Amino acid sequence: MHYLIKSFLIWLLFIPLAIANGALRDLVLAPALGDTLGRAVSSLTLSLLILGLTLLLVKRLGVDTRAGYLVVGAFWLVLTLLFEVSFFALVMGHPMDELLKDFDLFRGRLWLIVLAATFFAPLLASKMRKQ
Repeated sequence: MHYLIKSFLIWLLFIPLAIANGALRDLVLAPALGDTLGRAVSSLTLSLLILGLTLLLVKRLGVDTRAGYLVVGAFWLVLTLLFEVSFFALVMGHPMDELLKDFDLFRGRLWLIVLAATFFAPLLASKMRKQ
């Protein structure tokens, strides 16, 4: 259970990364590439940032099993979804149908890749660190 506290503290570091990434998307990528491509690039960038940060900090989790890394990934996924829904709907006041558009791969929205990266980052990072 102690590793979940550590994993929560690491997950908190994702928030400023995501905010900075979103600002970069809105200020640079979307104006230069258009909204759809800007969001796609931003999703890939955030996925790489999450994996990179996890790679740097995975040893600090204190986990050494595949199941443990998947538990951490699932925990991060739930935290991310809760944060996203809370921030988007409650703080920003946007309707939920706007948030759900980010899950539509057929419209070029790659948010599901960010969620997959969040889930698999601990396991991938642990494997990368062992090589």
